[in-house]
Amino acid sequence: MTRQKEIGDKGEEIAQGYLQKIGYQLLATNWRFHHYEIDIIAKDGDELVIVEVKSRTGIAYEHPSEAISTRKIRFLIEAAEAYIFKTDSHCDTRFDVITIIFRDDDFELEHFKNAFYPTA
Repeated sequence: MTRQKEIGDKGEEIAQGYLQKIGYQLLATNWRFHHYEIDIIAKDGDELVIVEVKSRTGIAYEHPSEAISTRKIRFLIEAAEAYIFKTDSHCDTRFDVITIIFRDDDFELEHFKNAFYPTA
């Protein structure tokens, strides 16, 4: 396993624990359908939450949140549509981003609710 994959996996694990701790119900992790993937799918009350997790070992290059391009947003929206169709979900949906920056033996987590909105 590459170092980058290890960092990503560890970040997703931390994000899952964080979401459970604040009361979210995890529905799926690393959900895949054809070429789509969603890191975390959860419920926050009656709302379906699609979560993208970005992890880094520092911010010398860029903050993890800056790694989410317009193309990635479009991909996440299409993936969410596929999930909603496949599971026949009928509830409000929002898109969150969790960033994790690892620093020595610690990490910094930021949770951006409603990080972006789908547009027609």
